Amino acid sequence: MNTLQDISSPMSAVERRATAALAGIYALRMLGLFMILPVLPLFAVQLEGATPTLIGLAMGVYGLPQLLLQIPFGLLSDRYGRKKIIVIGLLLFLAGSVIAALSSHIYGVLLGRALQGAGAVSSAVMALVADLTQEVHRTKAMAVIGISIGLAFGVGMVLGPVISQWGGLHSVFWATAALTGLAILAVIYLVPNPKQCKLHRDAEFVPAQLLDALKNPELLRLDYGIFVLHWVLMAMFVVLPTLMRDAGLASDQQWLVYLPVFALSMAVAVPFIIIAEKKRRMKPVFIGAIGVLVLALAALALTPLQNNLTAIIACLWFFFCGFNLLEATLPSLISKTAPGDLKGTAMGAYSSAQFFGLFLGGAVGGWVNGTFGEAAVFGLCALLLLSWMGLSLTMKPPRYWANLLVSIAHLPKHTAEELAEKIGAVVGVADVILRHDEGVAYLKVDSQHLAKEALQGLLVDYAGAGQEPA
Repeated sequence: MNTLQDISSPMSAVERRATAALAGIYALRMLGLFMILPVLPLFAVQLEGATPTLIGLAMGVYGLPQLLLQIPFGLLSDRYGRKKIIVIGLLLFLAGSVIAALSSHIYGVLLGRALQGAGAVSSAVMALVADLTQEVHRTKAMAVIGISIGLAFGVGMVLGPVISQWGGLHSVFWATAALTGLAILAVIYLVPNPKQCKLHRDAEFVPAQLLDALKNPELLRLDYGIFVLHWVLMAMFVVLPTLMRDAGLASDQQWLVYLPVFALSMAVAVPFIIIAEKKRRMKPVFIGAIGVLVLALAALALTPLQNNLTAIIACLWFFFCGFNLLEATLPSLISKTAPGDLKGTAMGAYSSAQFFGLFLGGAVGGWVNGTFGEAAVFGLCALLLLSWMGLSLTMKPPRYWANLLVSIAHLPKHTAEELAEKIGAVVGVADVILRHDEGVAYLKVDSQHLAKEALQGLLVDYAGAGQEPA
């Protein structure tokens, strides 16, 4: 007989292995992408047919197939199996990396980057995480993957310029192909096979719920935020590496800037993340971080500063202080804002907005750079950030609710409804959504005030309830 989980229990060995393996796979794939960011603008000018517009498009084109295919890949994994779809996606990513590595023409790199984007396995990976973890541990597993992405970003920004010293842009694409090969082997040999693939509304996009996500103004505000943030990131890096080179920092030395800048910006961002979450000052910290980005980009738009390497590095540090903070808090705000059983769909819409921002940031940033110059790129980014800041001033202060999932798979429907009603009365439980057909209760809880012992006592009391008679 199944039993309800202990909400304070640690992950099992299988769950830890699955989470670590999938976080590593995600990180290896993202590492390959992030290594390209500070390198492609420097070396793409050597490709036949390269123009500023095409270079920007080569940077951003990855986001377009991601936007179009990430949700279909997730849905296909429901039907044909998670690991099979993930391997197919990684093979597409590998093929794109090889094509780009072998190309001496900008259109070959464009094709390779588009194929990389076609390996849109993010949603399938998240669904597999949900298959392999108990409900009460799922939020923890997702957080581990989020941390792995952040680490991959920092490492990639440093490693890309280092690897480029041994063969330019092509060597970075070859390294990306090698990392993808390792990820494929990890999926096949390290990731456990799930006992069953089923719908997880907290981790997967549900097409029938899309309208509910789009009708929520607070979620749309956050979607616009990630759209702008990643537009700005991509557009900024269309011009920043060459700007630093022209200011006197050789291409093979730029990692010496990215390493301390990223590390020191994280040292500043983390305390503010803690203040936002633990001290419940999310809105002022959030808006302040956007303000920091506006100031950094506006300063970079000033022509005198563009010839001063020290000023460029200072602006880059300020940018990453704000960027790292926002990159961490935006998913947290989505999680707090979306109803428990809408979280997966809300995150799907959020990711789509992110990839659309990456695509347009590269494409438009490259065109603006070629037509109006570097200062115009930074100025446009500052204006977009100002629009986001203005929109965020009217955001509602977030409710500091965490998600908690409880399995009720073994309970008859009437018993599950009775349990859900009693759970809703526990101190610190803000909302309960029962999905008996999925065997899950989605809870929103105030972690600082949750009466854990009372909640656990209820779960223990109902753990012995039997199945309905046939």
